[in-house]
Amino acid sequence: MKKKVFSYQASLWIIALSLTCLSACNILDKAANKPDTEQVIDTANRVADWQLAHMGSFNYVRTFQDHTEYSRGWIQGALFVGLDRWANTTHNTRYQHAVIAKGEMNQWMPGEKTWHADDQVIAFSYASVAARKNDLSLVQPTQQALQEILANRATNSLEYFSDPTHQGEATCQRRWCWCDALFMAPPVWAAVGKLTGDPAYLDYVDEEYQATIDYLFDKEEDLFYRDGRFLTQRNKNGKKIFWSRGNGWVFAGLPLLLEQIPGNDPRRQKYEKLFQRMAAKLITLQQPSGFWPSSLLDSTEFDVPETSGTGFMTFGLAWGINNGLLPHDQYLPAVNAGWYGLASAVDNSGKLGWVQQVGASPEKILPGDTQLYGVGALLLAASEMIKL
Repeated sequence: MKKKVFSYQASLWIIALSLTCLSACNILDKAANKPDTEQVIDTANRVADWQLAHMGSFNYVRTFQDHTEYSRGWIQGALFVGLDRWANTTHNTRYQHAVIAKGEMNQWMPGEKTWHADDQVIAFSYASVAARKNDLSLVQPTQQALQEILANRATNSLEYFSDPTHQGEATCQRRWCWCDALFMAPPVWAAVGKLTGDPAYLDYVDEEYQATIDYLFDKEEDLFYRDGRFLTQRNKNGKKIFWSRGNGWVFAGLPLLLEQIPGNDPRRQKYEKLFQRMAAKLITLQQPSGFWPSSLLDSTEFDVPETSGTGFMTFGLAWGINNGLLPHDQYLPAVNAGWYGLASAVDNSGKLGWVQQVGASPEKILPGDTQLYGVGALLLAASEMIKL
């Protein structure tokens, strides 16, 4: 009986891989052509609608369902960053109301772990609503939390290790000691600084961001290690471990940060150069399928699609073209291929698949795997695709 079950599961896996190979060939053929704008809008709306219709129960998420349920946490926060941008780009009042409803439900509060970047990202959507409504009261709870951090600056090492007394979290996470944090926190700080006119927030960003660059950025590869545990680790094939979604977090976070920094601020140049260095590297790692592999330097380790990292990278590249930081002709084929790959992972109901589950490194992904941050990434990408 076990042999028959294994055979059936293996057959499904082979079929999925075969379809992926066929899709890859098709995507290569189409990459020279920009996706139809109306089709992009339709795909993004179907994905957004599916996700909003499935916020009551997360039994379709394979792992970390409890984390997914947390309304002020990073998983939902990343979704609402993408949904808010898509809503404002397309002037979709229904989606805008969904973002506002989330803020009201949360009483416009960030997460409960004040110093932890993961619990700050939800406030980026609050700041967006506050700017649109010209209502600073919507970021007051976030401002209070950030002021507490400024008044009690953490000075711990960025070395990453788990502490059982912190429920498995790393003690270094009072600072940005893991690359995901560069999406979760800096744009929030900069947005609050822009809204309030207080330069202390951006000063903090610049100091802490530089510390993370110094520790986690590999200048030879132009990529970020996820955290200090991976600085010397190698995978089973002897390759450095650079996680797709981890680098996607950084790469997508840079546009969100740059949009908050004044055009005449000399610090912009540092972030623009970092963005351009990463972009130049990332387009060399994209697969014929349009996806970026979960393990960026070893596409053979998990040779299947992965949509969360791909969504963030497609967003970043498209934003770079739209904002004059990346040459149009050089980068557009990669953007097109990235979008076609993402669209191929959306089923008829609007569910986005092939999303690596919550983790910290490259892992196995299944065709039906989905998660809210993957949807957020796709919506970010769509928001720039329709501007090309």
